[in-house]
Parts: sequence; C-alpha cells; structure tokens
Amino acid sequence: MSPLRVAQGRLRAALLIIALLFVTFFLRLIDVQAVNAQEYAERATRELTRTATLPAPRGEITDRNGNVLARSIESIDLVVDQTLINRPDRAAEIVAPIIGESISYVKSRLVGTRKFVYVARDITPAQWKSVKAAIANENGQGKLSERIGGFFSERGFQRDYPEKYLAASLLGFVNSAGVGGGGMEASLNHVLAGTDGVFTYESGGGPSIPSSRQVLVPPQPGKSVRLTIDRDLQWAAEDAITALAKQTKASSVSAVIMDPATGEILALATAPGFDPNNFSQTKASLLKIPSVQDVYEPGSTGKVMTMAAALEEKVVTPTTLFKTPDKIKRAGKTFNDHDKHPVWKLTATGVLAKSSNVGTIKISERMSENTLYSYLRNFGIGERVKLGLPAEPAGILNPVEKWSGSTFPTVSFGQSYSVTAIQATSVFATIANSGLRVTPTLVAGTSDSSGHYTSAPRPESRRVISQDVAKELSVMMESVVQEGGTAVRAAIPGYRVAGKTGTAQRYDSNCGCYRGYTASFIGFAPADKPRFAMSVTVQNPVGIHWGGYLGGPVFKSVISYALKSYRVPPTGQEFIPFPLDKRGLDTLNKEAKVATASAKR
Repeated sequence: MSPLRVAQGRLRAALLIIALLFVTFFLRLIDVQAVNAQEYAERATRELTRTATLPAPRGEITDRNGNVLARSIESIDLVVDQTLINRPDRAAEIVAPIIGESISYVKSRLVGTRKFVYVARDITPAQWKSVKAAIANENGQGKLSERIGGFFSERGFQRDYPEKYLAASLLGFVNSAGVGGGGMEASLNHVLAGTDGVFTYESGGGPSIPSSRQVLVPPQPGKSVRLTIDRDLQWAAEDAITALAKQTKASSVSAVIMDPATGEILALATAPGFDPNNFSQTKASLLKIPSVQDVYEPGSTGKVMTMAAALEEKVVTPTTLFKTPDKIKRAGKTFNDHDKHPVWKLTATGVLAKSSNVGTIKISERMSENTLYSYLRNFGIGERVKLGLPAEPAGILNPVEKWSGSTFPTVSFGQSYSVTAIQATSVFATIANSGLRVTPTLVAGTSDSSGHYTSAPRPESRRVISQDVAKELSVMMESVVQEGGTAVRAAIPGYRVAGKTGTAQRYDSNCGCYRGYTASFIGFAPADKPRFAMSVTVQNPVGIHWGGYLGGPVFKSVISYALKSYRVPPTGQEFIPFPLDKRGLDTLNKEAKVATASAKR
C-alpha cells in the first residue's frame, strides 16, 4: 500500500475519532444543560453549600432579687479534621498538656478519616490561643510536608453556676448535649433553651465565596427564669444544714422556708450538696431533691392536723382535759408515748406540747375516720404540690376503705401515711396564714431576650380551717417551744415562735421494714404575725434522733437571720399561754374567780 493511502486512512480515522468525541461532548452538553440540567444544578448547589449552626444562649436562672444562679457563657470547642492531621503522635504531645488531657486520649481523637471530631469541649480562649501558637511554632521548624494541620475551633456556650454549691439540687445541671438534666434546668428546659440559628453559604471547600448567596437565620435566646428563692436565705439554710449533716452523719438534711401569705418558697436547701459545674463527677444520689422527691411518715408534726380538725369540729377546746397514760390499746395493738410516765391529766394544749401519742389518739376518737381523712386531704396530703420539678410524688394517703383497725389511731399521730417536706411545710404555712392554704410556688416569672418580664400566674388558695381555729392552734403550738415543751431549742429571744417536733420511724422499702428515723421540726415566726414558715428534716441520723434537739437549733439560727435580714420587728403582743395540765387549768380558773370577785367589789 502506498504511503499516500496510509496517510489518508490515518487522517480518516483521526477525523472519525474527533467526530465521535465531538458528538459525545455535544450529547453530554445537551444532557447537562437540557435533559438533566435541574439535577446537576442541585448537585452543584449541594456540593458548594455549607451549613453552620449558630448556637443559642440558654436563659439565666436568677433569685427573686435578680442575683444570677445559672447562666450561659461563651465557650470554645476544639475540633479536628482527621484527614488533615500530620504526625498525630507529635500533635498529641503538643496539644494534650494545654487542654489538660492525656496524650493517649488526644491521639485517639486525631487518628482516623472523619472530617469533624471533638477533641475537647468548653476550653478557654487562652487555651485555644496556646494551641494555635504551639502548632505554629512546631510548623515553623519543620518541613512543609510535615506541617501539622486540621485543628479548628467551634464557638458555643457553656452553662455556668457562679454560686457553685448554692441551690445545686434545686437548679440541676445541663448535660453535654445542652439539655437540662435535673432540677429547674430539666423541668423548665422548654423555657430556658433557645433555638439555634443557621448560617447557610456557598463555599469551594474553604471560606465563604464572596458575593455568593448567603442565608442567615439568627439564633433565638432562651427565656430567663426568676425564682422565688432568696439567695441569702438559701445560703443561710444550706450553711446550717450542712453542719448538721456532718454532725449527725444523716443520709440527707433538707430545709424549706416559705412565705405563708404568698406560698413563695424562699429557700429550698439540701445537704450534702454538689457543684453543678462538675456534675459528671457527682454521685447520682446527690442529684436528688429530698424535700420534693423523698416521701416519709411525718410523725408528730402530723399531730397539728389532727388537732386542727378537732378544734374546727368543736369536739375539743385548747383546755379540754384528757387522762393520758403512757400506753393505750386499740384494735389489738398497744400504742406508747415516747417515754414511760404516770397518768397525766393534760389539756389538749398539753397533749400537743408533750407530743403524747396516747392523748392524740383520744382526741382523734372524738371524730370519725372520714372526718380526719377529709382534713388531711384539705391540707394537701396525698396531693402533688406541682412545683414543676422532676419526679414530684403525691405522697401516700390511702382512702378510709383501705384502713385497718389500727390505721385510724396511727394516722392521728402522724404515721401510716407519707408526705414530702414541701407538703409538711405547707401544712404549717396554712396555719400561719390564718387557715388559708396557698399552693407553694417556686417560679416568680420569666423574661424574654428583650427584657420583657411576665409574672407567673397567682397560685391557687383554699380555706382549710377558720381564722379563729388557726389562731387558737397557733397559740397552742407556741407551748411546744416553751418550758415543758419538746422544742425549747427553737425559741428566738424577742419573738414568739410556734412549731412542732417530729420523730418517726422510717420505712425502708429494701427490707419492707421500719429501720432508722426521720427527725424534724417545723415552725413559723413571729407567731402573732407570721412572716416565715420553715421545716428542717433529717433523714437517718446516727445517734440522737429527736426532732426538737436536731431541727430546733437550725430553725432558730436561720429564722433569726431571716427576721433580721427582712427587718421584721420584735413581737409586740404578749404571749398568754393555755394551761398544759389540770393543775395549770385549776390555777387559771382560781385566778379568774378572784378577778371576777374583785371586779364585783
């Protein structure tokens, strides 16, 4: 074959190949620009588009005076793109000391093929600056191919509790996902949590492309919550019960302070406590709120409800006499007073002051079972307080149909039913508030990001006993802290104090038996014009377990501080006690006769 023919053949083959390439290119162009144009445009947009989350700050939690108890502060997370990490061993050696982690841990976060991995959360700006400087210094000394890269920062928010241990169990904590994990943080998560923003932009794999389309949805901060808590009273209560918890080696000690007129909880303290800034290192048992979540049989503090019912039903008066031996038998069971004693001739006031189980049983027997049950229900027993905190129980108060023959006498002196410390405090606050029960409340209101404040709805109220009966009962309760009563250690010089002690066997569900004690004191002051109601509840104390001995001094200390802090003037009205026994009653009657005879002359 001639060279010309060979050249012509090669030319034709080349032209055919070019024609085929042109047709292929043309068909591909039609496919991209016409047939599948929409699909390719969307794919290009997806590949170029980047989306960044703009974290929203969580709302603050403050006390009633605006003191910050929980807040969100800006923080930095250290992240890496593992595909860009050179020399992970050396990188880990550099970074680990700066962020306070082990070299092995940091290396485990650097090795792999993931493009986004957290190395450390909530580091300080100074730490991030040190990381950048240390890596830059290392890179400046080595070869270009060995330079360490792949470290980035991501800005966010860290939950901070500036008062540390103060009100920790009440406040709760926020977990690593930014969700409330206990206390008010959990129950009000839907209020406190904001809505994260979104920043969508076009990028060629680096920063935002200039003049490209950008979409910004700004973050919406969460609302701030103002509590009814008074920070200073909370501190005073926690300081006192922490010392008591150490002294008694109790499993828990709680204190609740309420304003009887408004139902506002001014302090809700727990010991032992924890630091919510380091909640991950805290025992799970310390994260509970005993005053809200623990149920227990109240013991003798429950006797005030039996007495209130008897006075309201007019089956007794404060001076009605009762022969009171140290034991009594009912439904085949023997009930005892705390100590052995001869037969006392006590007034109803004396029964309360001496905390006699036998005398209280005799008083209760002047009413029906249904009557006593109805008063306990009206005082809020067996009814959830609905403070909004997690795992709030209703307590236990079985209906009368389920009572055995021995239940009625047992209920009369505070056992065979269970309460929380909040419920028990509310009972005394009701008496202090002239018989009007105001539902306890913890939230005063909320504020949005612009500072607009919205008050919480007013709590519900209901009358439980009359004003006259509440006043009589208050005077009777004052005898508890007088000489001859069970809580002389709770008396406050210059102020009238009313209260009641409680020492009850504690039911242990692990063994299905009674084991250990609950010791408590609940009172209010000034008794003639109540401003504060307070409970002190000690669970499983080691050694002495009398409510007046353990709780009385704490009440005295904290309420003395509260009276001074709120500038409550000393009591103005003289305390005129009811007689405690027959001898006192006879003396009173004799003095009355003398006064009457003198007036006639």
